[in-house]
Amino acid sequence: MAQRRTGSVSLVKLLGNWHQDLPRTPVYRQLADGLRLLILDGRLPLDSRLPGERELAAALRVSRTTVATALAQLRDEGYLASRQGSGSVTMLPEGKQTVSPLPGRATTLDLSTAALSAGPEIHQAYANALIALPEHLISTGYNQQGLAELRHVIAQRYVERGLPTNADQIMIVNGALSGFGLVLRLLTGPGDRVVLDHPTYPMALTAIKGASCRAVPVSLTEHGWDTDGFAATIAQTSPRLAYLLADFHNPTGHCMDVATRSAIADIAARTRTTIVVDETMVDLWYDNPPPPPLAAFDEADRVITLGSAGKSFWGGLRLGWIRASSRTIASLIQIRDSLDLGSPILEQLAAINLFNEAENFQPQRREMLRQQRDACAEIVKELFPDWKMTVIPQGGLSWWIELPKPLATVFAASAEAIGIRIGAGPRFGVDGAFERYLRLPFTLEPAQMRAALERLQPIWEHLAQTGSYSGRGMVV
Repeated sequence: MAQRRTGSVSLVKLLGNWHQDLPRTPVYRQLADGLRLLILDGRLPLDSRLPGERELAAALRVSRTTVATALAQLRDEGYLASRQGSGSVTMLPEGKQTVSPLPGRATTLDLSTAALSAGPEIHQAYANALIALPEHLISTGYNQQGLAELRHVIAQRYVERGLPTNADQIMIVNGALSGFGLVLRLLTGPGDRVVLDHPTYPMALTAIKGASCRAVPVSLTEHGWDTDGFAATIAQTSPRLAYLLADFHNPTGHCMDVATRSAIADIAARTRTTIVVDETMVDLWYDNPPPPPLAAFDEADRVITLGSAGKSFWGGLRLGWIRASSRTIASLIQIRDSLDLGSPILEQLAAINLFNEAENFQPQRREMLRQQRDACAEIVKELFPDWKMTVIPQGGLSWWIELPKPLATVFAASAEAIGIRIGAGPRFGVDGAFERYLRLPFTLEPAQMRAALERLQPIWEHLAQTGSYSGRGMVV
């Protein structure tokens, strides 16, 4: 397989504002920190070849010595490998998932992932699934559409939300992201355009790139979706499909209202554009449930809906589903042959139990998240008074924070150096956008959140006071 090469122009965009005037931090170390962050959060793919030292130095407007020293540091840390004829190739050091390999660094606290740990209902659901498992052992266990009982339960949930659905319109997959990858495989080819709201879920960007498609962003406004901009972008770019997060948007927290859902469905019908709606956060509402699914406004059968048990129940329950027309589901089943032979039976049985018991534990989870959201806001206002909380999320798991200066990348890299991983805004954008933003999950208990943010406060204060973000000059 041909090795992937990252061009210097793309790498400069990905690095964003990596270089600041920090007297105590050499430029080579800032560059190493920026590259390390790109590798850790997946924006710089593993086993990809970096530009040569001379080319990269010219693109970054620093000396070749600076680049060589930064790359040497990353090789020593295990993030780069030197291969004959291939230059520097990205990799991860052994054990990086749990402990930082650098001397004197603490175990990484991950504030970049918006997810919850499992509650007691998960153990109970698996215990019940084991009891129900024997009756399924007489079969092969291969079922590319999923257990009929689970598909019926999911279909009934759509009916209750105002979208008529039967079990034949549901396909069980291994997570919403897996479902999106399957849809991309069915409907797109190399070079096709995929319109998406901007910012967006970073793994969706990875999936689009992995399908050799081009992401075409439509910026969200302060109040949500720009339907005129969405329609104009579709008219100008003729995309194969559009990917939207209508319910408690990740990362901004917006929830699409009824009028906008209807307008998007009309645009899809008029332009014959398939809309893929990711409903991963749909169960995580605080005051009122979201409007009916966008597909409920779709009379032209142009909307495909993705769902997931990951946020509703637990990320370790790797199950999702696709809701589409019976004809589309049949096509997806055929194309799935080349990927896998179905989803695990035990997990599907556990999911059935969780759906049936959801009303006994989800209200408490929502109340806990509401309290953690409010506590997080108070802590941020106290410790970071110059940060702006852009939208008060009525659901979901995180704040989208606007910084007073475009320092997200260098702040995230500095935080990594003390063992805290945070979600820099460019991770959620195309071509290095959102340097003024951070995504901050409120999934930690308030005491843990305060402890983490107190450790980050002096780093931010130093950057805000000394960071020079207006431009870069040649550094020797």
